Parts: sequence; structure tokens; C-alpha cells
Amino acid sequence: MSLFKRKISLAALCLILSLYTLAAFHVPFFRHLAANLDGGFNGWVIAGTAFFLLLVLDFLLYYALIWLGRGVGKFLVAFTLFGDAVMLYFVNTYDVLVTDEMMGNVFRTQYSEASGFFSFAFVLYVLLLGILPSVYLFARKVEYGSWKRLLSWLGGGVAAVLVLVFGNMKNWPWIDRNSTELGSLLMPWSYIVNSFRYYGAEKRKNVQEIPLPDAVLTDDSRDVCVLMIGESARRDHFSLYGYPKETNPYTVTDSVRAYVADASATYTAAGVKAILEPFASDELHEILPNYLYRTGVDVLWRTSNWGEPPVHARKYETIGDLKERYPEVDGRYDGILLEGLAEEIAASEKDKLFIVIHGYTNHGPAYNTNYPSEFEVFTPVSSTVEMSKVSQEELFNAYDNSIVYTDWLIHSVITTLKESGRRGCVLFVSDHGESLGENNLYMHGVPYSMAPREQLEIPFLVWTSDPTLHFKDLPEVGQHHVFHTVLDFFGVESPAFDENMSIFAKTL
Repeated sequence: MSLFKRKISLAALCLILSLYTLAAFHVPFFRHLAANLDGGFNGWVIAGTAFFLLLVLDFLLYYALIWLGRGVGKFLVAFTLFGDAVMLYFVNTYDVLVTDEMMGNVFRTQYSEASGFFSFAFVLYVLLLGILPSVYLFARKVEYGSWKRLLSWLGGGVAAVLVLVFGNMKNWPWIDRNSTELGSLLMPWSYIVNSFRYYGAEKRKNVQEIPLPDAVLTDDSRDVCVLMIGESARRDHFSLYGYPKETNPYTVTDSVRAYVADASATYTAAGVKAILEPFASDELHEILPNYLYRTGVDVLWRTSNWGEPPVHARKYETIGDLKERYPEVDGRYDGILLEGLAEEIAASEKDKLFIVIHGYTNHGPAYNTNYPSEFEVFTPVSSTVEMSKVSQEELFNAYDNSIVYTDWLIHSVITTLKESGRRGCVLFVSDHGESLGENNLYMHGVPYSMAPREQLEIPFLVWTSDPTLHFKDLPEVGQHHVFHTVLDFFGVESPAFDENMSIFAKTL
């Protein structure tokens, strides 16, 4: 206790914190650095430069925050230690990269999803690596020093950074080639910088969508189209695409067409946007449900997920809304999204009805919690959120069971449309794929330029009751085909329609 009664200089405290940050939170960084260095003297130079550069940058951050903020500054430093512990857990457990895209996923995540990542190991990370050093930080009495000392430390630190950076100019090309991976493993800089990058990108987006040219409906046939947006469904685990385990026992009898497709992104918000927009764009153009609704189509949206652009519909229902409407139904699973669907179709007074069902069934890490027990056809299954600690067989079995449940959901919607008396169409397209331990990667969210095929290859399934609509023999399609396929099915005449992007070919 006498240690905590003695004052410590701010410089000494910040040096201790900086050394702790290096030792506790940068093992993945230096491991990745070592794996990508060529060795030799120059490799040692890069590694040594990285060590001292991180030490100085962390020292400058902590010194400035605590000197300028005092108690508030300590709180901010403690917050970074907590954030470092959380991010290290995800890096070590799921091999994620802390990029602006990942930070977007973090800010968009709701508690129901985030709670699925909690584990005993997570608590240990936060307690031992985040909370305990924060207790030490608040317990130490600090000798802050004068303005002159502040400026001298900051000036000396900046000078050291400049020497280290410009003294390694010959290594800049190597650093640039590896900047994405290395930068994503720097604590706390990775999530601080990428948080600002994410919010900057969000601010640049159009607040209001760019309207598409006016469209018209060309017939009065009674049509219903259901777009099912999958979550984290990867194509190579569908038996419809040749997977040896029978994961599509229901739709195999429904005469669905299975197209080869790749996702436009590796995270939900961008993947859903691509499914709903007419063409790839960084801007927000009028999305499919909004365009159809403005054209006179009845639109219903049901979701257990999130991440879609603003939706205009006659009825927008979350899983919470459906739980209130159908309290007798088990609301833990996506089956509730289909509750009362036949009645909704029958009650629609419009000739054209477009329904979007945005599910969650194949999202990790706890795949075994996303389906009812009767769909656990493959065993043993993983029952932990720490995916790297189970066998790949257990992880595959849990994920494959979620695919079987997804298949049942698709089949159930097809059955409902067959019985509706309307001309029907069902499309199932996933927002992105999923890594299941391949190359020590889990789940999704790897930057698109370096994403593995498991996170990009998605199913694209189509069914229609209309015998006059034939499927084009396309070697590959993409998420943007959905917009034009749905317009084609409804007979929408529009300058925005591209016949080449529809998977339907009408018979003459």
C-alpha cells in the first residue's frame, strides 16, 4: 500500500503504461510482423523500429491525455485499456482484423448479437488485461509537472517519431504493402483511427437516397415475390451445390435453381445494400423495396437482423414486433418471421406484393443456438463461442444444422406461395459467406481485397410457380441481379431495368 501512497512522475507512469500496452496487447502484431519479414539485419531494423515507435506513440497519447485531463484523462486511458482487452480477445479468438469495416460492424451490433460472443475467456481478458491495470492507474498519485515539462516531453516524443519514421524510408514500400494487416493490430490506434474512418465514411454518404427514374406496372396479374436475405450462408455448405452432407433436404424437392454467386462485401450492411440496389455504387440510390413501394407495389419487411438502408414499406416488422403479435411462438428462431405470412398475403389488396425476410440463422459464433433442437441432424456440435477451441467437425456440424434450418425456412415460404393462389417467386441470397476455421479465420468481415473465398461465395436460389419464366444459363450471377430479377418478375417497366441482369428468360 505504501507504493500507492508515494507519488510517481507522470513520465514514469506513462512509460509503465506504454511498456504494459506493448507486452499485453501487441503479441499478434509482432507475430504477424515476424511472419512477414524476410529476416536478416533489415528485418531486425523494422522490428526494432516498430517496437520503439509504438512505445513512443503510446507514451505521447497517455502523457497528453493524463496531463491535460487529469482525472478525466485517466478515465480515457482506462477506456483504451478496456478497449485493448476486448479487441485482443476478438483478434486472438476469431483472427479478425480491426478495420473501419469491423468497427462499423461493432457500432451496428445490437446487444442480442453482442451477447453471443461473451464467454469466460472474454471476462478474463477484460478483468486481467483491462480492469486490473486501470485500478493501478487510478490508485497511483501522480506528479504532473509544469507546462514546460509537458512541452519538452511532447516535443521530444514527436522528434523521436520523426527520426524513427524518416530513418526507415527505404522500408516504406514494405510497410505500405503490409499496412492494412499491421495497422489493424495496433492497440489502441487500430480501433480509434478506424472508428473515425467509419464515421467519416458514414457522414459522406447521402443522407437521402438518390431517386431512380419513375416506373410503371405493365399488367394486373396477382403476383407475390419473397426475397429472403440470408446471413453468413456460404455456398459450399449447401448440398444443392455439391456439398456431401445433405443440408438441403427440403428444397431439393422444390425445383429451385441454384446459381453460382459471389458477394459484393464481407459484412452485412454492404452486402444487404448490394442485394437491394440496381448497380454497385458508393452512393445510396433508391433501393428495391422503396422503388417498388413508390411504384404501387405492396411491400412488407420482416427482420431479425439489421444493417439495411432506410426502408419504405406498408409494414416493417422486427422480431420484437412479431414476438408481441405471436407470444405463443418460440421467438428465439427465425421461424417466427414466417408466422402469419399466408394471412398477410391473402389480406393484401394490391395486385403485386413484395415481401422481404431478413434472417439471422447462419450467424456465428454460436450456430447451435440458431435452430430448434429437431434440426440438429449432424452431431457432435460446437456449443461455445470460442470457435478456435473446438474441432472443425463440431463447428461444421453446428453450422450445417443451421443451413438445414435455413433450407426448411425457404421450403416453408415456397409452400406458402404455392398455396396462396398467386403467381409466386422466391429468391434466397446471402449477404456474405463465413469462415469456419480455414486459415485460422472465423466468421466474416475481412477486408474485401484480401477476403478468402469462404467469405465471398454465397448461395443464390430461385423458385417460381410461373411456367412461362425460364432460367437463363448464367455461369455466375451477383447480388445486383436481384433488383432486376424482381422487376422482371413483377413486369415493371423502368429505365432502371437491365434485362441482361435478370435471371429470367421469357418464352416467346
